[in-house]
Amino acid sequence: MFSKITSCKSIYDLRERAIKRLPRPIYYYLECGSDDEYSYKNNTAAFDNYHLVPDVLNDVSKVNMSTRLLGCDIDLPLILSPTGMTRMFHPEGELAVIRAAEKFGVLYTASIMASYLIHDMAAASKAPKMFQLYVVTDHGLNEELIEQARAGGFNALCLTVDTVVGGKREAVEKAGMTVPPSLTLKSALQFAIRPKWLWDYYTNPPMEMVNLVNAAAGSSSAGMPLAHYVRGLLKRKLTWGDAEQMIKRWNGPFVIKGVLSIKDAKQAVNIGATAIMISNHGGRQLDGTPAPIQLVTDIRDAVGDKIEVIVDGGIRRGTHILKALALGATACSIGRPYLYGLAMGGQAGVERALKILRDEVKQGMTLLGCNKINDVTERHIRELT
Repeated sequence: MFSKITSCKSIYDLRERAIKRLPRPIYYYLECGSDDEYSYKNNTAAFDNYHLVPDVLNDVSKVNMSTRLLGCDIDLPLILSPTGMTRMFHPEGELAVIRAAEKFGVLYTASIMASYLIHDMAAASKAPKMFQLYVVTDHGLNEELIEQARAGGFNALCLTVDTVVGGKREAVEKAGMTVPPSLTLKSALQFAIRPKWLWDYYTNPPMEMVNLVNAAAGSSSAGMPLAHYVRGLLKRKLTWGDAEQMIKRWNGPFVIKGVLSIKDAKQAVNIGATAIMISNHGGRQLDGTPAPIQLVTDIRDAVGDKIEVIVDGGIRRGTHILKALALGATACSIGRPYLYGLAMGGQAGVERALKILRDEVKQGMTLLGCNKINDVTERHIRELT
C-alpha cells in the first residue's frame, strides 16, 4: 500500500486510485455535481483563465508558507472543508483526516454530519479545527452542538448557507446511492465488485451521522429514517438574523460558507463574521454559478481588509492556491482532493494529498520569486482576455 501511495504524484493520481477502490455509487456521491455539472467542471477549469507572472533574481533560499487564519497559526494557507459521513470512503473516516491535518499544520473542519462524535474528533488531534453547522429547525440542537464544539476546543465555527434544499444530483440518484449507504438491487453489483470496501463496511460499526442520531431518537420523528429526519431539520426560512445570532452566541472566529455575491459579502462584514468562504458547494447545489476563483477580485475589492476571504472549490494544484492568493484570497479550502487520498489509503492517503499540495505550493512560490505568503500579490497574476 505504501508504494501505491508514494507512486501518486498529483491529486489526479489519487483520484484514479480512489476510483478503483470505491463502489460506483460511493464514488459518484464523492465526485458528481448537480444538473449538467457545469459549475463542478468550471470550478477547476476557471483557474486556466489566469496566468502566474514570476519575479526573478529574488533570494528564495528560505520559503515560508505559514500564515494566520481565523486566529490560528497554520503552516499552509489551507483549510480542509467539512465533508459528511467520511467513513463511507474509508473506515478511519474523520479521525484519519484530522490527524493528517495536525501533521501538516492545516486547519480541519468537522461537519455536523460527521460519522464521529464531536468530542471524539476533538480528542483525536491537536490540529486547529473548526466546526461546521447548518441552521436547523431544532433550535435546541443548534445550541447543543455549538456548546459541544466550544467544550471540544474548536477554534472557529462555520455556517453553511447554501443548502436550504439539496441540489439535483442526477448521477448520484441513477447510481442508486443512499445515505447512509445501503445495498439495493440497483447497486448490489457495483458494491460486489469492490470486496475490500464491502469487508470494511461489514466489519466496522454502522455508519451514522452520530451527532444527529440522539436528536433524532429523542424527537417526534423517532422511527423515521435518519436521512429523512435530517432533510426535515434544515431550516428554509434562513435569514441574516439567524447568522448574526449564531455569531453572537459563538463569540469567536466565525465563517459564512456559500457566499457568491458582493452584496452577501458586504452583509457578512456588517453582521460581524470573521471570514467568508466563496463556495458553490463543489458544484453540488445550484448549477450554473460562477467558479469561486472568478469572484475573488470583485469580492476582495468590495470588502477590503475587513474580512478574511477563503476560496473553496476546484483546487487541484498548488498553483491554484497561489492564483487565489494573488487575486486577494486569504486562504483556500479543499474537499475532494483529501477525500481521494482518504479513499485510497486512509490517513496515509490524506497525508499524501497534503504533501503533494504543500510541495507544489513551495515549488510554485520559489519559481514565482516569493519568500512569504504575503509576498504573493496581484502583480503576480494576469487574467486572460
